[in-house]
Amino acid sequence: MKRCWDDGAEHLLRELAPQVLGAVIRRFRDFTAAEDAVQEALIAAATQWPRDGLPDNPRGWLIQVAGRRMTDHQRSESARRRRETDAALHFGYLAPPADVEADSMQDDTLVLLFMCCHPALTPASAIALTLRAVGGLTTAEIARAFLVPESTMAQRISRAKQSIKASGVPFSMPTEKERAERLRSALHVLYLIFNEGYTSSEGPELQRCELSLEAIRLTRAVQALLPEDPEVMGLLALMLLTDARRAARSGPNGELIPLAEQDRSLWDQDFIAEGVALVTAALPKGAVGPYQLQAAVAAVHDEAARVEDTDWPQILALYEVQRRMSDNPMVELNYAVAVAMVHGAAKGLELVEALDKGGRLAGHHRLDAVWAHLQEMAGDGEAAMESYRIAAGRTTSQPERNYLLTRSARLRERLGARSSS
Repeated sequence: MKRCWDDGAEHLLRELAPQVLGAVIRRFRDFTAAEDAVQEALIAAATQWPRDGLPDNPRGWLIQVAGRRMTDHQRSESARRRRETDAALHFGYLAPPADVEADSMQDDTLVLLFMCCHPALTPASAIALTLRAVGGLTTAEIARAFLVPESTMAQRISRAKQSIKASGVPFSMPTEKERAERLRSALHVLYLIFNEGYTSSEGPELQRCELSLEAIRLTRAVQALLPEDPEVMGLLALMLLTDARRAARSGPNGELIPLAEQDRSLWDQDFIAEGVALVTAALPKGAVGPYQLQAAVAAVHDEAARVEDTDWPQILALYEVQRRMSDNPMVELNYAVAVAMVHGAAKGLELVEALDKGGRLAGHHRLDAVWAHLQEMAGDGEAAMESYRIAAGRTTSQPERNYLLTRSARLRERLGARSSS
């Protein structure tokens, strides 16, 4: 029986893509060719499913189509490759057939995640490849996340695929020792996928919920494998506590609503309760990592019934710990905001100015947006208005651009009204 095509089907394709890619790699052991075959299968689905309806087993359908593309690819290769394929078929080398229920197989997406984080790759290459294969991000989106040209990122991803192929790494869940070696990269990838879903780096939509929810799903799967790992618990807590605000982050027309102006009755209390419980359990376990600290900050925000109730001194203390652990400029930027909320806008502006002179966030719209916010707090409306405009010109997210331009326009109106009175 066919089901009708609906708006959720495109999200289904995105969710299934890494699962299908994992299954095809498991079968054919060729990363680059498998990715091409899966892309062709997704294109075929996008063409046929609206016309014919969703198949009963969309995942199996995609695997079958991609498998046929791979078979065609293999038949066009050398006689040696064809003989290897025939031998694999004869001796049962191939994975279970495509119509096997998904829950009776390993989570191919999770296996793919750990495979992409193989130590044969540099951490940067592992993260980039996983964002492409598991997260479904475009090369341009990944390049922006790494602050490098798109052409550089395309070459990095291509080399990573070739390294995976040359390493001969089996497509299977890694051992406990191997998981430990790859865990840091895997968690960072999940963090980046979630962030891209929670605040899209480009385009007309503020959020790409399919990405953030997939990141949460995969992090839950990693936590099931490593239930006592405090950083895995911290990352899951951070995602839940952040995603809890999703319904309140945008208005009826998709406009961005900042944290201070959100309707907190719309926050997901179940996610908040689960996230608070996770971070509370993680912190006493030993070494405190960055995800636990970020989750603790998110918990302080989420537990405040009103924005006025936010415990900014506690947030400032948490950022001070993060600063000692990392030289991440975004941590410094968040620290500057916390300083401003506790000690006044002038103190925060001093830190932002020093960060700007350091050059590590040169041209990044978030630096200008924070600068504008603190200038507005300090009462310098003219400077804030200009900084909001600069920030708007540097972001590639349409909702963020609209929000920043609106802030600038409101300041202009306020200053105009004040001068005319």
